[in-house]
Amino acid sequence: MSWTFRATTWRWEARRDLWVFVHVPAEISEEIAELPHPPAGWDSVKVRVRIGTTRWSTSIFPGSDGLYSLAIKKSVRDKHGIELGSTVEIELELAV
Repeated sequence: MSWTFRATTWRWEARRDLWVFVHVPAEISEEIAELPHPPAGWDSVKVRVRIGTTRWSTSIFPGSDGLYSLAIKKSVRDKHGIELGSTVEIELELAV
């Protein structure tokens, strides 16, 4: 199952390093939470992601607000000119 959505980047304030994330929209987060997936640490879900021409495998993590968060790797941000506050188009696919 896969989804395409646009989301705005934000900084995770819990670390001094620059960790940049986007929230998976509520409707998609709800769908993902209801789908069966293998158990993983911190209730994470393994996914494949595409931004522009770049694809990679990672995990998304649920927050207390019910939204999943996706980290955007530095190499992807650099390649596509993504900064804090940028809105990006993301293709997300469950890695089952």
